[in-house]
Amino acid sequence: MEKLLELLEQDCTMSIEQMAAAAGMPVDEAKAAIKKYEDERIVLGYQAIIDWDRARKETVTALIEVNVVPQSIDGFDRIAERIYQYDEVESMYLMSGSFDLTVIISGRTLREVAQFVGERLAPIQGVTGTATHFILKKYKEKHLVFRPQEPEEREYIFV
Repeated sequence: MEKLLELLEQDCTMSIEQMAAAAGMPVDEAKAAIKKYEDERIVLGYQAIIDWDRARKETVTALIEVNVVPQSIDGFDRIAERIYQYDEVESMYLMSGSFDLTVIISGRTLREVAQFVGERLAPIQGVTGTATHFILKKYKEKHLVFRPQEPEEREYIFV
């Protein structure tokens, strides 16, 4: 069944027949397995990965390192839950190393991201520091390579 999960992760737009064939299992068994994965919240959702540069949508994505004071009993969970409730937060991870949490957010402008960090994230009780890193260019995400756009051909007339 692990093969079926890997196929779903790689390309969830494949038909059930294609996935069953690639996993070497009957279609009915594949359907039942996927339904079970969804019911048990092993599969949490399906999402397209968009190259927003090609779609010509201006966005800013930031990776924010967050240091926190762990809470008694709950450890990092209570603060993490408070942070991931914000709509701006796309992903969040507990880390090992020199900081505790990684928060990934997107906004329309640098100012919008900075305001989120300064007005909403940093003031949370238990947050002791943040460091914001802006993503300048995506090369690969979720195993998908972002290929450079072909230069637009223009005709120049010199007079």
